[in-house]
Amino acid sequence: MIELLITSLLGIGVLAFDIIKLRKAVLPLIIVGLLATIVFSLMDWGMNETPFANNMLMMDNYALSFIILISGIAIFWLLMTIEHFKNNTGRVDLYALVAFSLAGAMILSSYTNMVMLFLGIEILSIPMYVLAASDKRSMLSNEAGFKYFFLGALASAILLFGIALVYGATGSFDLASIGNTLSTNGAGTMFTAGLLMILVGFAFKVSIAPFQFWTPDVYQGAPTAITALMATIVKAAGFAALFRLFGSAFSPAIDFTTNIIAVLAALTLVASNSMAAIQTNTKRLLAYSSISHAGFMFAALIAINTISASVLMYYILVYSIASLTSFMVLDQVAKIQNGAEGFDAFKGLAKRNPVMAGAMTLALFSMAGIPPLGGFMAKYFVISAMIDAHQIWLVIVMVLTSAIAVYYYLKIIIAMFTPIENAGRIVVDRIQHILFIVFSIALVALF
Repeated sequence: MIELLITSLLGIGVLAFDIIKLRKAVLPLIIVGLLATIVFSLMDWGMNETPFANNMLMMDNYALSFIILISGIAIFWLLMTIEHFKNNTGRVDLYALVAFSLAGAMILSSYTNMVMLFLGIEILSIPMYVLAASDKRSMLSNEAGFKYFFLGALASAILLFGIALVYGATGSFDLASIGNTLSTNGAGTMFTAGLLMILVGFAFKVSIAPFQFWTPDVYQGAPTAITALMATIVKAAGFAALFRLFGSAFSPAIDFTTNIIAVLAALTLVASNSMAAIQTNTKRLLAYSSISHAGFMFAALIAINTISASVLMYYILVYSIASLTSFMVLDQVAKIQNGAEGFDAFKGLAKRNPVMAGAMTLALFSMAGIPPLGGFMAKYFVISAMIDAHQIWLVIVMVLTSAIAVYYYLKIIIAMFTPIENAGRIVVDRIQHILFIVFSIALVALF
């Protein structure tokens, strides 16, 4: 419970520091708080703490693992985006919104009650709506925030309706009670309708086709630093919640949802990679790439009763490192090129900043699933689980769409190694420079 308290108090602490004019101490405060969260999570390992008498949350090893993972990704994200917040002097409220959003993400990994599931999603989502529209000078950012809010509210309404139907069918919000009722009485019509509505609500949140149409526009319009946050931590929290739900309360019903999940995953992979292949804007391409990886993680639900949650965590970790790297390189390049995000903006990058070009190359190859990088092993584990689940047709779709991904990632890589005349060097912050090297090493070490 202390992990959640620390993260919640961080948001309040940031606002207090703003009031007393200690804005320079805000970033160290958040990083120290997140490090403390990781330490307390390790100390609580194996204790299975239930903070409330009515069993609303459980800090079991599953929850603590995701809290450690989310906290670690958040620390790296904060370090990578220092320059973004320097350019938004006086916007300390952005840090507070990020802290509150992290609290929602941690609830989504530890809930044991459907009420807490809904609260976690809202605590995570509402700050993100504001962050997406945080660049007040950009019409695209304002439009992104509005679209994200409108469609996010619609998804929340569908999700809440589904929760109400599940409660009507089982008489409980508690995950264990719902699972016991399903095992005893089976899934009736009302429960099935509720489960499908919850699945649709989550599909909106984590960008699963055909409910992913908001993602490219929102990702492109939001500030790049915020896009990186949405593509990593928000997605990680969504899948943590999904796996907890289907691994406990909905576990007895996984068989009759297998085909639905498989079709949605395949549709996601085909739609996202097909659209990414025709993009000319790098940020939109990376948005469709994010949807594609969501398809892989979503497919893992099919084998949730046979695979370990560590497979999902490994995939999220590898994908998050590659995604943070690619979005931060894009952010630096776009600044140098006066906001240009096309492939031509990357020309000559290998000469202008070899470290950034090398990190971007490894990140893209990892997301494509090229060995010897972590992304290959992440996809291998999911594909192996699909083979064990006898979803051979889905495996074929995964392999073919991964081949398409290699094609569009190569467009960026080729541009980076295309020489141009009179190309000056691109200098980045020392911390970012070090992180590009660390992330490159990590992508190879995680193979």
